[in-house]
Amino acid sequence: MTALVIIAGFLLYLILYFAYGKKIERDVVMASDSNETPSKRLYDGVDYIAARKEVLFGHHFASIAGAAPIIGPAIAMCWGWLPGLLWVWFGNIFIGAVHDYLALMASVRYDGKSIQFVANDIMGRRTGVAFYWIVFFLLILVVAAFAAVVAGLYVGPDGGAIGASYVYKIIAALILGVLLYRVKMNFYVATILGVIMLFFALALGPVFPITLSKMTWMWIFFFYIIIAAAIPVNVLLQPRDYLNSFLLYFGLILGFVGAVFAFRGFEVPIATTFSPILLGGKATPFWPAIPLVIACGSLSGFHSLVASGTTSKQLSKETDALAIGYGAMFTEGFLSTIVIVSIAGFGYTALKNLGVTEAILNPGNWGMAFTKASAAVKMGGANLFVQSYSDMVNSTWLSFIPVKYVKVLAGMWVASFAMTTLDTPNRLARYCLSEMALPLKERAASIYNLLTNRWIASVIPAAIGIYLGASGNFLVLWGSFGAANQLIAAIALMTGAGFVAKKMKSKFASVAVIPAWILWITVTCGIAWFIMVVQPGEIAAKPVPGWSVMIISIVLLILNFVFIYDFVKSKAYKVD
Repeated sequence: MTALVIIAGFLLYLILYFAYGKKIERDVVMASDSNETPSKRLYDGVDYIAARKEVLFGHHFASIAGAAPIIGPAIAMCWGWLPGLLWVWFGNIFIGAVHDYLALMASVRYDGKSIQFVANDIMGRRTGVAFYWIVFFLLILVVAAFAAVVAGLYVGPDGGAIGASYVYKIIAALILGVLLYRVKMNFYVATILGVIMLFFALALGPVFPITLSKMTWMWIFFFYIIIAAAIPVNVLLQPRDYLNSFLLYFGLILGFVGAVFAFRGFEVPIATTFSPILLGGKATPFWPAIPLVIACGSLSGFHSLVASGTTSKQLSKETDALAIGYGAMFTEGFLSTIVIVSIAGFGYTALKNLGVTEAILNPGNWGMAFTKASAAVKMGGANLFVQSYSDMVNSTWLSFIPVKYVKVLAGMWVASFAMTTLDTPNRLARYCLSEMALPLKERAASIYNLLTNRWIASVIPAAIGIYLGASGNFLVLWGSFGAANQLIAAIALMTGAGFVAKKMKSKFASVAVIPAWILWITVTCGIAWFIMVVQPGEIAAKPVPGWSVMIISIVLLILNFVFIYDFVKSKAYKVD
């Protein structure tokens, strides 16, 4: 069963990349290398810097993926393995990849401006302002959710080794950046040296672990993401995420081979119940809650912020955009497929290996067993994946690789992408604040200069996000992040439809409009359910972070209706 599902997923993505993706590139956005990209036309040495396709793919993928394509599908296993898998596959194909690619190309045609700026131009200033605030709140929730993920991973089983390996990898990335951009070493020679340093980082983690408390890691994250978000992209972000891409390739290959040769049936049932106990300890219905849980594994509004925030400023030529914008989403979906297969095949075994007792495990009720296990201190979606993945690989002829190193690889997979999704939102929030503050440039120059200072603008979202991450219930934080994230996906896809219709004069706007409406209805209902059912219990337990998330959720819902009203009124989806 593991082999059948993983091969089917691989072929599905491969075929549709060339069939559906190429058609959108050719007939919808009409990409051409004769159009000079913003990275070359507006080069500034800080944000607008052209990157090789291989390097930019690594940076883009690591930025969009975070830990969400791992954590989300792992949590969604509460419904069984098939419901989440179908949401991942169909969401990738009809929404996620189209959304990512249109956001990237719209930004490129708008001089690297954000997708919010595009919405402002196509639908009007009020729409743009509403979109900007929705985005800013999302970025704060992203920092909160992913800080909680990484901190939990670093203090969980084998956490000292994983945290240490990540620190050693950062050192390797800084050295690689010097070799590539200062020494100007041959690209391929520098790449080989970088990969060697990456494997040393993986090997040294279990030998020289770093054991710190959760709050200590939170303080480290706070200062780290401020610095990483403010320095030039080619100092740390580009080389670090280029190394991340090799971590991705090696992990995908190992996972693919493990799934194919495990020759294993699934331990997890195909489906459990429509409403298992999950978010906030409440009965969580598959619809409309599924996008709030799986999030980036299927589709993600955060991707449009990365595509139009950092990637569009580094794109070397327009024809690179399909592999980076469209292909990265398919790669992320395949990663989620591996996560689902590994947990479906080895979920119960992994829980036992993590120390979950027989009293909690109940083969006749996976949903309840999973929920109870997830509530244990040592359990979480990330740790479940790390254990399931290592168990799957160890069950094949790959068992000659020591289990502790497979665990570090899987943990680094989660940690590397999650840490990238900590500092990238801070950089995006800095851009967001700068664009939101533009009206103050003439009226209040001193306030404008303060808000657009790259260091000050990095501190604000970092402080709020890390506070929420350190003080909140993880599953509630994850649900609120998922709600804001998927809401922006629907809004960004509608903006993409407006770009296709109004700017490209294409008759294919329906490829964005139809899935955008389906997603918008689902997510709007999901946010309303989250506010009415989940949040009251969180407020009662932890008033300050609970009310913080509640207020953000209510504001998001209000701004959401403002946007959709303007979208319909402006008829942005119709060709003039």
